Amino acid sequence: MNIEYIGLKEINGPLIVLDGIRESCYEELVEIHCNENDIRTGRVITIEGDRAVIQVFEGTSGLSLSNTRTRLTGRPMSINVSKDMLGRVFNGTGKATDRLGEIYPEAQPDINGSPLNPVMREYPRDYIATGFSSIDGLITLIRGQKLPIFSGAGMSHNQLAVQIARQAATMSKSYGIVFAAMGVKSDVAEYFKQSFEESGALSHVAMFINLANDPIIERILTPRCALTAAEHLAFAHGMDILVIMTDMTSYAEALRELSSSKGEIPGRKGYPGYMYSDLASLYERAGRIKGRPGSVTQIPILTMPNDDITHPIPDLTGYITEGQIVLDRGLEQKGIYPPVSVLMSLSRLMKDGIGEKYTRDDHAALAGQLYASYAKAQEARALAGVIGETDLSPIDKLYLAFGRQFERQFIGQSKTDSRTIEQSLDLGWELLSMLPIEELDRLDKKLLDNYYNPHI
Repeated sequence: MNIEYIGLKEINGPLIVLDGIRESCYEELVEIHCNENDIRTGRVITIEGDRAVIQVFEGTSGLSLSNTRTRLTGRPMSINVSKDMLGRVFNGTGKATDRLGEIYPEAQPDINGSPLNPVMREYPRDYIATGFSSIDGLITLIRGQKLPIFSGAGMSHNQLAVQIARQAATMSKSYGIVFAAMGVKSDVAEYFKQSFEESGALSHVAMFINLANDPIIERILTPRCALTAAEHLAFAHGMDILVIMTDMTSYAEALRELSSSKGEIPGRKGYPGYMYSDLASLYERAGRIKGRPGSVTQIPILTMPNDDITHPIPDLTGYITEGQIVLDRGLEQKGIYPPVSVLMSLSRLMKDGIGEKYTRDDHAALAGQLYASYAKAQEARALAGVIGETDLSPIDKLYLAFGRQFERQFIGQSKTDSRTIEQSLDLGWELLSMLPIEELDRLDKKLLDNYYNPHI
């Protein structure tokens, strides 16, 4: 039964408070009537006895304490979902903004998703080719995985996100991209749209864009609406969906601002104490279901404040997700793109999605040897900074040369270069062949006989 209340107890930023509430529930959708032409929406975020705190999506400007009418709908917030969402652009609440009309809904699911029985989860297998040697070869993304990108302010993570979406979108006919941008400036939003349109990838992409001047409440809803669309495409239509969410730091700051408005006790650096569980409610919506086609794979992107990987946002994200891709400002300043710091990055599910059945028989051993050799190159570089490059031993000079070539050729590639996994692995062997065979102690004789080709 719908009940309408007249008047408000309190208005505080994006929140309103109602007293005398009966039979309300958490996350319930609310309609706020300012006048006949101004109807806003909100949702219940706190219930204390007969008092309810409601967050208003469109903001509280112009609301009156005495004349505002509030109607509880008795249902949670939902969005219209359909396969026709691919190729369309939406705002943070799932409403179309591309002037192509509304979506004819196949379903209207709750944006908070439905709990998935852990027993029904399929273990992630099968790698996703992104076209980047550093990712495909050393930090392999597995279908159904959640693998975040840790970046820094002003770095090239936006270009990386667009290129991953563009190159992954062409890998399979049953493949789709859900792209969620939170708190971005108008020029950045336009860059995303134009990049997808010019490359022809937009037909595979459903975009959810929340601008920096949009309400913070919408920013909190954006990833939930995007993931709801992804789940429908994956499990109702059997598609493999890659969800790219940028920037999760903007999301966490919106969460902190909302928490402060509610008067909650802050945790680390002012963020709410429940931020871990809130982030988990988003990240854990990735995966596969036994006996059903389709998958949801996540690449959340976050900018680390002051490049601090111990900051609460990347710290908590690392606990929930299965690895991370870390971007290095030093490589960025050298002009290397993408500036992936391979020694700080890892994919915990990589071992289960590579090898003879998935990529190539030499992949795992080659990746381990590339890691080890690049680590020695970094040690030689540090030593050269102390005693000078001319005083290094011959083998240290070889490692130094290997490190330079590895960064320029293997990590670095152009913004239009999409490499196959075979090209990436062959390039890895070409670089390892710069080193003496006795230095390659992580490779067995069979692999060395097949692939090692020393430079003459």
